[in-house]
Amino acid sequence: MTRRRLILIVAVAALAVMAAFALLRPRGTAAPAPAVAPLEFLPSDVFTVQPTDVQAVLPLTGSLSALQQAAVRAKVSGELSQVLVREGESVKQGQVIARLDTTEYDARVAQANGQMLAAKGEYDKARQVMARNRDLVARGFISKTAFENYEANTAVAKANLDAANGGLAVARKALADTVIYAPFDGMVAVRSAEPGEKVSPDAKLFDIVNLARLELAAAIPLGEASRIRIGQPVQLQAEGEETMITGALERINPAATEGTRSIMVYVSVANSDGRLRAGQFVKGGLVLEQRPQVLAIPAIAVRTEGERHFVYVIDAQGKLAEQAVQTGLRSADQVEITAGLQAGTRIVRNNLGTLRTGTPVVVKGS
Repeated sequence: MTRRRLILIVAVAALAVMAAFALLRPRGTAAPAPAVAPLEFLPSDVFTVQPTDVQAVLPLTGSLSALQQAAVRAKVSGELSQVLVREGESVKQGQVIARLDTTEYDARVAQANGQMLAAKGEYDKARQVMARNRDLVARGFISKTAFENYEANTAVAKANLDAANGGLAVARKALADTVIYAPFDGMVAVRSAEPGEKVSPDAKLFDIVNLARLELAAAIPLGEASRIRIGQPVQLQAEGEETMITGALERINPAATEGTRSIMVYVSVANSDGRLRAGQFVKGGLVLEQRPQVLAIPAIAVRTEGERHFVYVIDAQGKLAEQAVQTGLRSADQVEITAGLQAGTRIVRNNLGTLRTGTPVVVKGS
């Protein structure tokens, strides 16, 4: 055996021993995988599923207007002697709210009355003459032509009396029109005249509004027209008011507004307590459909992948789990859940980014 061959055999044997030692050496314990850190949620990030009422609502906005309002105007000219009410005061139908000076109108009535009395005297005289001559013509003492003249004079006197009575009625009407009355129960919205001012016929003196019933005129998309009908409930919130106002759809305009692809609807709002005002801005919605006491969750909690809807639930072990759901009626901020969840289940309310199934969850303050 040559020296070179001997060295080769020794080297191979050494390698074999080293390999055997490596295989037979006890292995160390593998390092444990790092624990998954729990997610910390605020109470507002978690929602407990419970039955509730869900409404599909069509948004409405606009300003309220008085259903009954009128501009009270002068019917005759003259000087205002009294203006008896101011803005914000309540008035009753038939209440005197202003007066014009009547001096000129009193004189006109007196003049017309005198003319009427004079015409009546002429008419009475003409009738007496005609009555006396009726017997004379029958007995042939006067001609029929002469009697016809008496008849004509009597007819003229009667016409003059009728005209005088008409003139007296006009004068009396003008005198009566110097007193201005409230046309209905309501409140003074605008006072446009002051005592001593000269006014002409049709000059506006007041704006009177009846606030017992108000109306909202609002535009809705033409595509929603098939879903609305007279009598549907409307829920509104007025500017500066915390409580909701209930109204009802009263009228629907039959024609679309040109150039807007919308139609006008009119909502009647009862206001017997008078807390609402004409011109007050309101916002709310027309209730298209409502379902009482169904399972519903915040719409933001539902995630969508294609046609699949799911939510993240917090299971009994306090870990996240993905749960498929079926949705039903939707409102502005809620969605009905028809399958996939039960009452009492806790879900992630807000969109908190990418979440992973199995991640433990800690809710602060719980």
